[in-house]
Amino acid sequence: MGIALFGGAFDPPHIGHVAVARAAKEQLDVDGLIVLVSEHPGHKGVHLPAGARVELARAAFPDDEVRLDPYERTVDLLRAERFDDPLFVIGADQFADFLAWKEPEAVLDLARLAVATRPGYPHGRLDSVLAALRRPERVLFFEIPPIPAASREIRELAAAGKPLDGLVPDGVRQLILERRWYRSD
Repeated sequence: MGIALFGGAFDPPHIGHVAVARAAKEQLDVDGLIVLVSEHPGHKGVHLPAGARVELARAAFPDDEVRLDPYERTVDLLRAERFDDPLFVIGADQFADFLAWKEPEAVLDLARLAVATRPGYPHGRLDSVLAALRRPERVLFFEIPPIPAASREIRELAAAGKPLDGLVPDGVRQLILERRWYRSD
């Protein structure tokens, strides 16, 4: 299948991110996974500097290559890096907004998309995006179990000094505790 790319802010990475990466590697038979930590996400603000988020991602994905993504938009990364027919892994929510991305058709020319769906996700939203694409055959779907974790919620818990057990990988939890990241005091 080639190499899979999995990008995000990872502020912080949580068990849902790990589940997506694991399922992509298992179900799509990829040669490897590169985790790309967005230095300046064009679609959202971040709470920790890029170096800290790379450190957290390395703790969350110890068996994968983790590196900084200096590009704000996916199409800019794919044009600059010249991966050999990569598989860009995203969640169903991101795919539902794919037509609003910068040059979505160019993204599909440069990479295939692997979209993680979960049981109960409304496929009508995904079907309408597929119908609007010039090359819908470049989109693959794979299923993940529902994972109740969100970076925003984890930041709030960490700020309040509450436990993060079961929401983030142990290495991520240790770093957040030791460095007092996200703490409001």
